[in-house]
Amino acid sequence: MAKQWKSGLAAVALLMLCTSVQAADQNLIKRGEYLAIAGDCGACHSEEGKAPFSGGHAIASPLGTIFSTNITPSKVAGIGNYSEQQFAAALRKGVRGDGSQLYPAMPYTAYAKLTDEDVAALYAYFMQGVQPVDVQPEKTALPFPFNLRFSMAAWNLMFLDSKPFQPDAAQSAQWNRGAYLVEGLTHCSTCHTPRNLLMAEQQDKNLQGASLGTWFAPDISVDALQGKAHWTREMLADYLATGHASNGATAGGPMLEAIDKSFARMTPDDRQAIASYLLPASGNANPPAAKKGLTKVQGDDTPAAWSGLGEGAQIYRNNCASCHNLSGQGLNGLPALQNHPVLDKPNADNVAMAILQGVWPEKQQGMIGFAGELNDQQIASVTNYVMQDFGHSQMQISAERVATLRAGGEASPLMLLSRIGMVAAGVIVLLLLWWWRRKRS
Repeated sequence: MAKQWKSGLAAVALLMLCTSVQAADQNLIKRGEYLAIAGDCGACHSEEGKAPFSGGHAIASPLGTIFSTNITPSKVAGIGNYSEQQFAAALRKGVRGDGSQLYPAMPYTAYAKLTDEDVAALYAYFMQGVQPVDVQPEKTALPFPFNLRFSMAAWNLMFLDSKPFQPDAAQSAQWNRGAYLVEGLTHCSTCHTPRNLLMAEQQDKNLQGASLGTWFAPDISVDALQGKAHWTREMLADYLATGHASNGATAGGPMLEAIDKSFARMTPDDRQAIASYLLPASGNANPPAAKKGLTKVQGDDTPAAWSGLGEGAQIYRNNCASCHNLSGQGLNGLPALQNHPVLDKPNADNVAMAILQGVWPEKQQGMIGFAGELNDQQIASVTNYVMQDFGHSQMQISAERVATLRAGGEASPLMLLSRIGMVAAGVIVLLLLWWWRRKRS
């Protein structure tokens, strides 16, 4: 009897242990799922209409189109054969399981700061919480010499900082959490930091704003946020949650996508931590009071008022005033343009891009794009009108620049330089051959 009793206790203990292990595994997987959301993995590795994380998303780069890989646990098309060490090497060092190099379109330069614990949680999620998909996406084929992936090893030696994040003991836990997220997991610098000729981030200009080819990622350094844009931590946290802030800021382009797919799905505590890091001293912002209650277009819309209008003003009245009002005060809850933060940037690209592509948040009605209705000159004219009359900005845009934005942005000078280098190398080889033959004769 005593023997049976002991056996029963052992069975119960084993069952409790197994249940505890399973619960721990599920908690780890759940944590990894949250980290994947915060890291915005789905934005690049999930294509609309396809299985999550099955890859194939086309990422436009100045050197050509890069297609994201399948990161499901498929053993034939994904990362199902990766060990945790191989997964960590891909995530933090840009080295695939087969030993070849990744392009820094995958932000391993930021993920390098992730802790071992977070890497383990992500590995558990992708291996156990994601359904395997045995579909191989289109492969990236950049032009020569950028198709030689081994060259990235030299790039990494010059530019990859592989040290994990180190908390600052002089700062609060909230500030350190924000620093870990901004510098690492949410990889803010990959968009908001300008890059050098070799496409590496300029660390001395961290978060000071950069062109993404079409959209412009604004300066989000402490000095900029505490300056004339009138930001507070509360505004920043609200902006990350909704894409809007009480100072009039409205997200568009890649930032709107990051909010919809990542920041809005993060915890309020993490959004507050990011705001605490980006704006350590919350200022006393006094944004212009928004005019409320406007339900119809305000202003003089008589034929006489139209007679002296320039092209930009006429296009605005025909296409924009029904939502933003004649004088840019906003209408029926839609954003005011008067002193809008987007009009206070070092260029007019974001205004032109919003007019071209529109702004369509996933969870609410947004602005339509006018790429099919307005030509380059018309978009330049209405952009300049809005920048000058509503934003009191001297920044203007040309029809030629609008055409470049419409086409996806400028090509990288690195492409031209590489071709010049190849031509120069060919000339040198020919000269050496000529010299060698002449010497033999």
